[in-house]
Amino acid sequence: MRRHIIYFLFVILATVTLTTTVSAQSESRLHQILKAGELRVGTTGDWNPMTVRDPASNSYKGFDIDVMKELANDLGVKLTFVPTDWKTLVNGIIADKYDMSTSASVTPARIRTVGFTTSYYQVSTVPLTLKKNLEQFQDWGDIDKPEVSVAVTLGTSQEQQVKAFFPNAKIRSIEAPARDFQEVLAGRALVSVTSNLEASLLTQAHQQLAVVPVSEPRTPADLAFIVAQDDQVWLNYLNHWITIKLNRGFFDELKKKWMPGI
Repeated sequence: MRRHIIYFLFVILATVTLTTTVSAQSESRLHQILKAGELRVGTTGDWNPMTVRDPASNSYKGFDIDVMKELANDLGVKLTFVPTDWKTLVNGIIADKYDMSTSASVTPARIRTVGFTTSYYQVSTVPLTLKKNLEQFQDWGDIDKPEVSVAVTLGTSQEQQVKAFFPNAKIRSIEAPARDFQEVLAGRALVSVTSNLEASLLTQAHQQLAVVPVSEPRTPADLAFIVAQDDQVWLNYLNHWITIKLNRGFFDELKKKWMPGI
């Protein structure tokens, strides 16, 4: 009889332990954030106007930064930005270094390992060069030549694009915090490739830069926030939150603030 009681208690203890373990493992990131009182956001700080880091104060500003401040405020938690770069942006989610990222292009390679929220903005890819070199480039085909060097930032979606666009050109992958357009400004590359959003701001900030007058931009891409792939509760919350903010005009107001004239 005593042996049966001990066995029965052992089964109950094992069941409770297993249930607790499974519950802890399956707890959504949303509930973890609310319990911890902190939202951790990975951001590169090098993509104007989405996320820009001020090295003097180690603070961030930009469209996505304002979005994250609004999200943290609605969650009622403090906001912590975790520095990362493009080549480790996805790995930071997988390694639980942060709960989500600021925006990135949704690509087939990325969605194999991480999840994405609903998109709130779309960009396309365009080439940049110095104004004095514009006569050399009138369309995409003029760039795909052995004598043309093309700079692109390592780990960005454009890095894979340029390899497909320009198999005959010299590709220079630049590691952050350096940026591809800086190679063009310095004369170390003839062309760089980036989003039409960033290109419009770069040509305003650097008068010597110009967008190559290609027939049309390439590879339209949706921007969205990266999250863990297997957390549907957290993803559902973020998707509904984005929909609410879109309907209330929050994103439109941010576009007026950070993307005037675009």
